Amino acid sequence: MDDQPIIACPGDTVAVCMLRAGIPYNRLSPVSGAPRLPYCMIGHCFECLVEIDGIANQQACLTVVRDGMKIRRQLGAPLALKHPEV
Repeated sequence: MDDQPIIACPGDTVAVCMLRAGIPYNRLSPVSGAPRLPYCMIGHCFECLVEIDGIANQQACLTVVRDGMKIRRQLGAPLALKHPEV
C-alpha cells in the first residue's frame, strides 16, 4: 500500500488487508477532502475506492489480493474526472 508491504492471506480482499493493517484511510473525498474508509464491504457504497496497478476507482472490498499488487490511496478525484483549467 503506497509502496509499503502489508500482510495478506489467501482469499482476503484488499479492504480487509488495509483494515487489518490499521491503514487510517483509503481515499480522500473529492468534494471535502475528508478521509474515507470501507463502509459496507459488499460493493454498494463505493467508499473503498483505491488505485490498483495504476487503475483508479477499484473497489477494495470486492478485489481479492494477489502477490505483487500495487495499491495506492486515491487523493481526491482521479485526473480523468478533474475539470481542465479554463
